[in-house]
Amino acid sequence: MTLDEQVRIAISYQNYSAPPPIEGVVSFSLKKHRALEGAFMEYLRLKDGRVEGFPTPFEARQISLSWAVPGRINAFHLHPKRTQDELWCVVQGALLVWLVDVRADSPTKGTKRSFLLSGEAPSLLYIPSGVAHGYRAGHQGALLLYAMNDQFNPSDPNEGRLPWDFFGAELWAEDRG
Repeated sequence: MTLDEQVRIAISYQNYSAPPPIEGVVSFSLKKHRALEGAFMEYLRLKDGRVEGFPTPFEARQISLSWAVPGRINAFHLHPKRTQDELWCVVQGALLVWLVDVRADSPTKGTKRSFLLSGEAPSLLYIPSGVAHGYRAGHQGALLLYAMNDQFNPSDPNEGRLPWDFFGAELWAEDRG
């Protein structure tokens, strides 16, 4: 088909190829049991503080909630002082999550990957230490439930912050395609 020259130059195509993996990052869907009167979902099964059935050893030391207002960008941060791995699950609303591997010795160093976490189709996202992470809340905001294998210490916070656009402002651009 012959297209108008301006259209031919401006046209782009959606990319459906598999996103690049990041070493140690794990994501899998959770089962949400739905009924007319509501729903039930297991978040984690623990035995002696360890998550059962998880492919990576993970001992939950703290479970927290974070509320994000619509459109909120909370990026980027990581935990450089002490190992702090996290297990994220959005239980309401949606988050566009970006992960960037900043570990100097990682085979996937520099790799960027996005995930869409949603309360409608809940999943677990395991974020290992050394992977910078951030999110943008969807149009309804979001409620994020997450477990950590370290405890928050307000007198010595382990929250290293990078500018929200450190890896590129285009990561957070609204899709207007």
